Amino acid sequence: MNSIKPICLSAFAVLVLAGCGAQKQVSSFSSLTAISAPLNVKKTATLKENELKRWSHLDIINDTIPGMSVDRAYAELLKDKKGVKVIVGIVDSGVDIEHEDLKSVVWTNSKEIASNGVDDDNNGYIDDIHGWNFLGDITKENLEYERIIKDKSLVNDVIYKEAKKINDEKIAKAEAGKARLEGLLTATATADKVIAKHLGKAVYTIDEVNAIESKDTSILESKVTMQRMLSFGMSIVDLEKAIQKDLEEIIATVNGDNLKQDYRKVVGDNPNDITDTKYGNNNVIGPDKDEALHGTHVAGIVAQSRNNSMGGDGVANNVEILTVRAVPDGDEYDKDIALGIRYAVDNGAKVINGSFGKSFSPHKQWVYDAIKYAEKKDVLIVHAAGNDAKDIDFSDNFPTDSDDKIKEFADNMITIGALNFEYGDKVVANFSNIGKVNVDVFAPGVKIYATTPNDTYRYLQGTSMAAPNVAGVAALIRSYYPNLTASQVKHILMDSGVAITDLVVVGGNPKDSRSFTTLSKSGKIVNAYNAILMAEKMSKK
Repeated sequence: MNSIKPICLSAFAVLVLAGCGAQKQVSSFSSLTAISAPLNVKKTATLKENELKRWSHLDIINDTIPGMSVDRAYAELLKDKKGVKVIVGIVDSGVDIEHEDLKSVVWTNSKEIASNGVDDDNNGYIDDIHGWNFLGDITKENLEYERIIKDKSLVNDVIYKEAKKINDEKIAKAEAGKARLEGLLTATATADKVIAKHLGKAVYTIDEVNAIESKDTSILESKVTMQRMLSFGMSIVDLEKAIQKDLEEIIATVNGDNLKQDYRKVVGDNPNDITDTKYGNNNVIGPDKDEALHGTHVAGIVAQSRNNSMGGDGVANNVEILTVRAVPDGDEYDKDIALGIRYAVDNGAKVINGSFGKSFSPHKQWVYDAIKYAEKKDVLIVHAAGNDAKDIDFSDNFPTDSDDKIKEFADNMITIGALNFEYGDKVVANFSNIGKVNVDVFAPGVKIYATTPNDTYRYLQGTSMAAPNVAGVAALIRSYYPNLTASQVKHILMDSGVAITDLVVVGGNPKDSRSFTTLSKSGKIVNAYNAILMAEKMSKK
């Protein structure tokens, strides 16, 4: 296994280097040394639960975990400093703003009087106390290529053919998957009956299954089946429900049921008319709190209360969460994203997190214009790179800040790849998209512990989790160094990161090893400690 090489010292690092015997003091940043990747170090011990729950906050040197050194930044750099409140826009599936670990950081529109049915601030949104829900009461939606197939006028012939090809391939895979899931469901039910009879109980644990000894072939075969099924960490009842749900979705795909649905009619607007803005409601959680899982988790990564003995800790300690519900179970509409970005900007957000993405964008110019609007208003947009293990220098992943995948049309958007917690050649999450030009930097995105609806907490993974980790660091910078611009913050996040120069596995394929430096523009992983050091220096220029 290849070791991780130390970074080459940047001009920034040279400026902050001090003698080995220099005493570290928060008041004298010039005496502090930037963090670089340790040489020939690999953590072999399994992470303890308390380490795993907050690994993204840990330090690559002290803990040999590729975290963002958040705890160290607070302890050594920020403990005697005061910041200003920063509003972070969460454009997502909705946020459980009633969550025990989030309700204290929810943004409130001071210009609006709650529940009076009047648009007090004249922004076009009635009673938008904590944000706006552009999806109304819908949760499910078509994927964009399905919408394109239903309405060919949205795109040109080339894009239509691409969408049609994807749909045909998906149907073919669904037909094959249908038989597999039906067999899995039958095998699970059969094995469950055998094991239940053998143990004399309907509900049993994985340990009880592991302890089974028998010469009966059917029992041993059922044991193997149930060991595999229970390894997913779900009860048999929940597992069978999950398989049944997947099976129903596959059957719907084979039958073309999604193409027959018009989910948007519940909202009542024309999604192909950007001037039709009077739609949605002020219920930022959404009609079903459980469906706000993704957005609640994202919000928690940024802002769940620190050091309160509840769940995990947020990255930023002086923020308010402004919720824009615009991402359904399916693909988001360009119109909702464009208006959602503008809404967050107009209501004071200085950082916007976008943990969403898709391969087709019929009205991409609307979103481009919204990104430019955010740039004009000095707002940083943090976007997830995507989870398809693709190189987005060649594959589409919208929204983006470069229409030709070469030249950026704005300098206020940063795109984030995902890291695994294993420091070594498996440091890149096996699902993460890459791109030497179109991915800017990497951050923790595997097994991230944060808030989920109804006062619960869970591990989730994806570039969706990596983006809010970076949004949290961005909010820290904007809180303690409010004179820095969105563009400056973007480049601080990239330039101050810890560089890894060794070979890493890409896409989970052990036969595909590449230099980490080729996977993003910066070739680095975000580090809060280094970012604060650089922000301190830059803010004094």
